[in-house]
Amino acid sequence: MTFKLLLLPLSLLVLAACGARQAPQTETAPPEVGVMAMHAGDVPVHTELSGRTAAFRVSDVRPQVNGIVRKRLFEEGSMVRAGQVLYEIEPGPFEAAHEQAQAALATAQAGIASLRGKAERFGELVKANAVSRQEHEEAQAALVQAQAGVKAAQAALKAARINLEFTRIEAPISGRIGRSSVTEGALVAPGQATALATIQRIDPIYVDVVQSSLELTRLKRRFISGDMAPASTRVSLRMEDGLPYPHAGTLKFTEVAVDAATGSVTLRAEFPNPQGLLLPGMYVRAQVEAGVERQAVLAPQRGVARNDKGEPTALVVGKDDKVELRALEVRGASGDQWIVTGGLREGDRLVVDGLQRAHPGDKVKPVPVSAAPTPASAD
Repeated sequence: MTFKLLLLPLSLLVLAACGARQAPQTETAPPEVGVMAMHAGDVPVHTELSGRTAAFRVSDVRPQVNGIVRKRLFEEGSMVRAGQVLYEIEPGPFEAAHEQAQAALATAQAGIASLRGKAERFGELVKANAVSRQEHEEAQAALVQAQAGVKAAQAALKAARINLEFTRIEAPISGRIGRSSVTEGALVAPGQATALATIQRIDPIYVDVVQSSLELTRLKRRFISGDMAPASTRVSLRMEDGLPYPHAGTLKFTEVAVDAATGSVTLRAEFPNPQGLLLPGMYVRAQVEAGVERQAVLAPQRGVARNDKGEPTALVVGKDDKVELRALEVRGASGDQWIVTGGLREGDRLVVDGLQRAHPGDKVKPVPVSAAPTPASAD
């Protein structure tokens, strides 16, 4: 009886050990990470440059004759058209000079008729030896002198007429005119330092931005090598308050010389300005397309980190769903994505969610995620 009692606990221990050996071993499931499939293609590269606006046309209104301003015929700040009369200078002295020139011309023309007849008669008489050759030559010289006097009188009349027309100062271009620097009764003269007013045409309007010569040289070298394709001429703009300008512009040209003081090159773009939002001298920031990266990859910024050296890196789910650490070559940004030219290829699965659960060499469960969250529907 005692032997049976001792055998029973021993049997239970053996059965328990056998049951433990037969129980299945549980493995830890790999962590889930969100991945996005990468796609390679031509990606435009934009650069943001600062600059200022400049009027499309600028012209100073200046007097061409001396005189007293009699009238101002425009409203300051208004739109004027080319040829519109802006000021009137006292015309009295110029009208008198014009009439005097008319009288001088009439006198010269009256005297030439008799001299021409005398020269013709002496031409016939000299053939018959009725007058001397000297008298004939004197008659011809007097006619030529009288004809020259008529031309001089005509030129003086033309000058007097031009000066009279200059008493009405006209707008040289169409545009918006600024404040007047003179009032009625002011004495004005040609060559004075201060313009009477300034007219500016601001629709369209220029935007002058600057780019470092070093960056421009790098871009040109990449164009030559074929790594980057030339960009379009489209330019977008942000105003002083940071809001986007509603109209796109066109890049017109790049200066052929480098500013020795700043080491930069000026680029000029032209923008439509129908509402007059842009005024000359405003500070703006222009987004210029620098070029097109060939076969680059757009990687979400949330999937790119930096190592201790500041170099961009990314985690990629590779073969057998194992995580790989990749060093990247980044050329710039396009919105909320990095433009990657090295380290990522077509079809690579970039880890964008659950980065804290992914470690190089570990096996993970990749779950595809969309490029952008779907907006919630409004009720």
